[in-house]
Amino acid sequence: MTGELTAQVCVVGGGPAGLTLAVELAKRSVSVVVLEKSATFDRSFRGESISPDSVWLFDRLGLLDRLEGEYVPMRRMEIVDGGRAVLRADFADFPYPQPFPVELPQPALLSALAAMGEELPGFTLLRASTAAGLVRDKGGPVTGVRATTPDGEVTVRAKLTVAADGRFSKVRALSGLPFTKLPLERDVVWLKLPMPDAWDDATYRIRIDGDQHGLFIPTRPDSVRVGFNIPKGGFKELRAQGLPALHERIARLAPELADTVRRSVLSWSDASMLDIFTTVAPRWSMPGLTLIGDAAHTLTPILGQGVNHAVIDAVTLAPLLSHTFAEGGDVVELLRASEEFQLAREKSVSRSRSLQLRQERLFALHGAASGSFRRLLYRCVDGNRSLKRRALAGAYFQLQRPLTSERRAALGALRSWRGTAAASSLRGAPSERGQRPR
Repeated sequence: MTGELTAQVCVVGGGPAGLTLAVELAKRSVSVVVLEKSATFDRSFRGESISPDSVWLFDRLGLLDRLEGEYVPMRRMEIVDGGRAVLRADFADFPYPQPFPVELPQPALLSALAAMGEELPGFTLLRASTAAGLVRDKGGPVTGVRATTPDGEVTVRAKLTVAADGRFSKVRALSGLPFTKLPLERDVVWLKLPMPDAWDDATYRIRIDGDQHGLFIPTRPDSVRVGFNIPKGGFKELRAQGLPALHERIARLAPELADTVRRSVLSWSDASMLDIFTTVAPRWSMPGLTLIGDAAHTLTPILGQGVNHAVIDAVTLAPLLSHTFAEGGDVVELLRASEEFQLAREKSVSRSRSLQLRQERLFALHGAASGSFRRLLYRCVDGNRSLKRRALAGAYFQLQRPLTSERRAALGALRSWRGTAAASSLRGAPSERGQRPR
């Protein structure tokens, strides 16, 4: 396929940020080419946690109906520290149209987005295609991307290139835009285990033991994703201790999984290590190029904020670009739209990053006095309903507006009428479905 394609926008990266943006642009009659390096979406992901705000957005984008049966609502969150529960939250207590986060396998999400895009004129998805370089004259704006595809090299000419290629963004590196990578003091080891009989499949569990902690996330169909911390760069040392050391780490944090982890994790290929860092880019754009999602602002796994901010980025940028293209779409105006996008989004991203870093510091506290302080803090939050709502709303509810008491009562009655199975679909009431993302 050696040759050239032309579109108004070229998106590099077919993840949640890239595909959501591409679909929203195509809906607005903006032509877009997506370059996705993988041949299929049938691969393992860690980022399956979808925040309530993103569920709310997916409903309004017409995506939830396509995903029915693919996702599981999370009803509760529980933190256990030193063997005792110190904080419990029931998401039904939060007065928002979509109060529940969901666990949604990314292959299902990305396949649904791709199918939606392929129904729209002006949408092109090139799979197994990798960005090899940016097209630009010396000192001039970016005017496209050179890519390698299974059928040969192709140049995609575009008025705007969008880097949506993740935390290790190649396009960000090629652009020369400055950024700072801030490593945290830990990495995370991930694995998947069968769900124990003693656990329900609708609760996020966080277990803390001294300076060690683990995240236990229900995963379709009957599994739990487990992530536990190790010192930065400590995976090699953990492996040198042998699999029994890994088994013991899980058993200490979650005794319910002690037998399961010994039966299920039989080699190091059953586990993977995630390098934990956050990335800060002072500028998300330059003439002809914009960064979104993890390419612009890498976050940590705490509270599942990566996918959430990627999706919000996409639905924020799409109307700005659509309006700019309708007015002619010259490089100066596109840069101005990209700068407006960053201005609209960076405060929210910074708020989530600060919340994550505070939570990371709490998790890392060790010693008798520090551990007692952490448990006291969690118990204070747990014992004050208003404080608990405020603490979690900063992470999960940055877009949705609280419902009035009357509207909430009506929505609760509607959910009850639909029954348990229908409530799991998390559709909003008919009067809400017409709202557009702010």
